[in-house]
Amino acid sequence: MRPLFFLLLLASCLSACTKINPITLTDDGTWCWFSDPRAIYLPQNSGTLITGFVSESGNVESLQYNMKSGEKKISVLNEKLETDDHNNPAFLQCSDGRIMAFYTKHHNANLYMNLSKTLKDSLVWSPADTINPNGKADLEKYGDDKYTYANPFMLSGEKNRIYLFGRWIGFKPNMTWSDDDGKTWADGRVIIAPKPFSWGQRPYVKYFCDGKDKIHIVFTDGHPRDEVTNSVYYACYTKGALYKANGDMICTVDQLPFEPKQATLVYDAKTTGHRAWVFDIVADSEGNPAIAYTRYPSETEHIYHYAWFDGNNWNDREVVDSGKWFPQTPEEKTEREPHYSGGMSIDPTHPHTLYISREVDSVFEIEKWVLDIEKNSWVRTPITQHSSTDQVRPYVVKNTPKEAGTLLLWNSVERYIHYTDYRTGVKLAVMK
Repeated sequence: MRPLFFLLLLASCLSACTKINPITLTDDGTWCWFSDPRAIYLPQNSGTLITGFVSESGNVESLQYNMKSGEKKISVLNEKLETDDHNNPAFLQCSDGRIMAFYTKHHNANLYMNLSKTLKDSLVWSPADTINPNGKADLEKYGDDKYTYANPFMLSGEKNRIYLFGRWIGFKPNMTWSDDDGKTWADGRVIIAPKPFSWGQRPYVKYFCDGKDKIHIVFTDGHPRDEVTNSVYYACYTKGALYKANGDMICTVDQLPFEPKQATLVYDAKTTGHRAWVFDIVADSEGNPAIAYTRYPSETEHIYHYAWFDGNNWNDREVVDSGKWFPQTPEEKTEREPHYSGGMSIDPTHPHTLYISREVDSVFEIEKWVLDIEKNSWVRTPITQHSSTDQVRPYVVKNTPKEAGTLLLWNSVERYIHYTDYRTGVKLAVMK
């Protein structure tokens, strides 16, 4: 560990630590970090948490948790769809109060949607429907109609239009939308595509929606395994067009796709030679984005970074060297996913607060890191300590009201060899 961050960690230990008792929501459920919201908060029944995951056997499942009574109810959305953590569901509440769940198989020909029938006592879901909103024009131009990831959002400022994002046509980020609560969908279209077009280059994207009129987007050139200078970019959708952080228009929706170089460059990997990958994005009350991402000086050094836009400029702070990858590499085998960091998530109600997973004494633990801007230092609070197994992929529920506290979820690892070979659970901690 670098001397500077040893001192920062030592100083942070002076902060008061509150005893936190995590709740086990399930001992058989996992997720990736590119399909969100993987959990939403509902005010019904004194507060209800809806989350979802993929079981060891490949079931796509939802879980309803009553925040007051502690009652848990699990429903199967799609039985034994596929054992692959890419397939976790993402959730959205419709304008009529019902819940929608979206998910896919990993790079497969179907995009699934389930719609809840009621939320009185437990979620009762309709059978899985396939929506497959491939646009003919872009499909003919870019080819390939296989789906991975789902990211649904609703904008009240556009008469509750539902936007759905994922990796679809051309192996690129795509979008579609519905104006009738998911009954019909517009032709999908590619959002981001470098020129000349390369099928193998696949930007990875994280999204954050303010629920009103903006969807913030952070993305990379591609996968860090494939792009030796994998940089980080930002754009924002609002009112039918995409914009840079400074407000300059990139293009209208009708002019999509745009090239990465047309967006705002947040981190230029060419300046350091350290490829990057993105983990989270939120925006503050003024609409300024904040981003959590990782730089990789080497495959065993995963350096967490936090960048935020103050209205005029981007600020970037190193957080900590989180260690190496978390998958449990079999002996005498080469790790297939050396860029799988423990993960990070930002608290949208406190944008300078991160929840991270990093390696502590050879085990990944969950910690809270708060940036003190005036002192230019981090204050660290352990969430898990002395764990016997890895604690990874934290997720802050993004639509939780302040009075309910911060709802923090993560995966507790029994086994994670690969995204098709795992046994993890889901933990919950309520941070006040």
